[in-house]
Amino acid sequence: MRLSNALLARLALALSLLLPAAAPQEKPKDEELPPSIQVDVDVVNILASVRDKRGGLVGNLGKDDFTVIEDGKPQTIKYFARETDLPLTIGLLVDVSRSQERLLDVERRAASQFFSEVLRKKDMAFLISFGEEAELLQDYTNSPKFLEAGLNQLRINSGATGIHPGPVPTMTQPRGTVLFDAVYLAAQEKLRREVGRKVIVLITDGVDQGSRVKVAEAIEAAQKSDAVIYGIYYFDPGAYGGGFFIHPSDADLRKMAEQTGGQVFKVDRKHPLEEAFKELQEEMRSQYAIGYVPTNDTKDGSFRRVELRVKDKQLKVQARKGYYAIKRG
Repeated sequence: MRLSNALLARLALALSLLLPAAAPQEKPKDEELPPSIQVDVDVVNILASVRDKRGGLVGNLGKDDFTVIEDGKPQTIKYFARETDLPLTIGLLVDVSRSQERLLDVERRAASQFFSEVLRKKDMAFLISFGEEAELLQDYTNSPKFLEAGLNQLRINSGATGIHPGPVPTMTQPRGTVLFDAVYLAAQEKLRREVGRKVIVLITDGVDQGSRVKVAEAIEAAQKSDAVIYGIYYFDPGAYGGGFFIHPSDADLRKMAEQTGGQVFKVDRKHPLEEAFKELQEEMRSQYAIGYVPTNDTKDGSFRRVELRVKDKQLKVQARKGYYAIKRG
């Protein structure tokens, strides 16, 4: 299902109204970027993580250890790099719906520490909160202090009882947690024109209520933006009757992560949020950047399925499932 022009316009307007008055810091120039992530309309870029059978990250593989298959046909790898210093753009999206109220203080502290440790000179980040609406709290910056100031603005934005017009005049649509809208906006409006590695990090209980776009449309926007989605599944058991028998599903969160090459980190008493952020940081700094020119060079907008394989069958590859063959520029 494709979004109508009117819906696209509304979503673009919604985010444009949220932009802060202060000008964002200057982005790194394209010529400063390594060749493996230069803008090239003919190159398909893949970020991949590889794990052994115990779940440990494997970071010592070479170009010849990988094979790329697109729609069943082998492809020739043109670019290859073991990621250590490739520029990174991070969009942190934080759930501020009512069910997350008692978790915000922990999220602020852990996210602030994460940014202070992960951001390097050429890296950039932005911060969006989402509840009843999505709000841009900090535009592009590589300053942990600016991001911490944005995190301090996190406030519960709950409107589960709010009523908005539905697709026909007699219908209503409650809005409480616009998770899919937030992902769509981050990918379409913030990341689509960026170069390099692009990551969306979601801190949420995985519940969506009232988004105007569907989960498939959020995934499509991320895939078209070459963005990898990582989910941090974090929920308050007290908001779900104690959490013993009823808890929110992380199915949509996992679907978004798996289709874009990311994964979901679950937070609980034995695995605190700080540990999840450490694991995320380790993964982002242990990726392989792979680029190839597809043998099918037709830019018809169709979805091309991609499979990345490694020679060692005991290793598991985590990478995007495909891309849209659209003309970039």
